[in-house]
Amino acid sequence: MPAYMIVTAAIGDREAFISGYGAAAGALVEKFGGKYVLRGPGAELLEGDFGDGASMVISEWPDKAAAKAFWESPEYQEAKKLREGVADVQVLLIESPRIND
Repeated sequence: MPAYMIVTAAIGDREAFISGYGAAAGALVEKFGGKYVLRGPGAELLEGDFGDGASMVISEWPDKAAAKAFWESPEYQEAKKLREGVADVQVLLIESPRIND
């Protein structure tokens, strides 16, 4: 069953985030079998207390195990360091069958 990683990021320095963390993480997503479904800035908060104006990233994975292998890999642990002090993030992982193909 596919899994989806949903990231909300409040980015302080967009250029540093994209050129550093974004480039490194993007290469690893592909390496570990994921693909991006959505990447974009400017989310509008309709309810809750986090995310207004944030960037959103949704990636699809073959299954939850593949997403966790990416998340827990030593390579990604190094890439995550590139966003320290640059962005505050919230990351969710959910497994769910596709409902529209």
